[in-house]
Amino acid sequence: MQQTTPFHVAIPVHNLAECRTFYRDILNCDEGRSSDHWVDFNLFGHQLVIHYKAKATDDTPHHNAVDGKAVPVPHYGVVLPWETFQQFSKELKDKGVSFVIEPYIRFEGEVGEQATMFFLDPAGNALEFKAFRDMGQLFAK
Repeated sequence: MQQTTPFHVAIPVHNLAECRTFYRDILNCDEGRSSDHWVDFNLFGHQLVIHYKAKATDDTPHHNAVDGKAVPVPHYGVVLPWETFQQFSKELKDKGVSFVIEPYIRFEGEVGEQATMFFLDPAGNALEFKAFRDMGQLFAK
């Protein structure tokens, strides 16, 4: 497996102040550079940038069925170590985060066993955080 390098993702938010607080205080992201229209964050070693964009008139979310659950599309997030996922999901619950899909285990006892959870930021961007019991199975078929 090749060395993992940080990704960069930029997402739209319609309330920069509210989302800045969410990423900083709820997700515990360190803040980097910023301007009146964007803010950089360190999201588990990756560069996330929130950019102001006026709220769309049609922001109807799209979902795909996965494991009988409505998975929001698009979404983004980070694959975490198993123990980090467990602690992070507990912290989110303790902070009152409302989950689109509560933390649960997929493929339990099978190839690709993973923990996953989905929730939204204040702008409605969907986030998925997951963890593999065996990180070597990240791309297993």
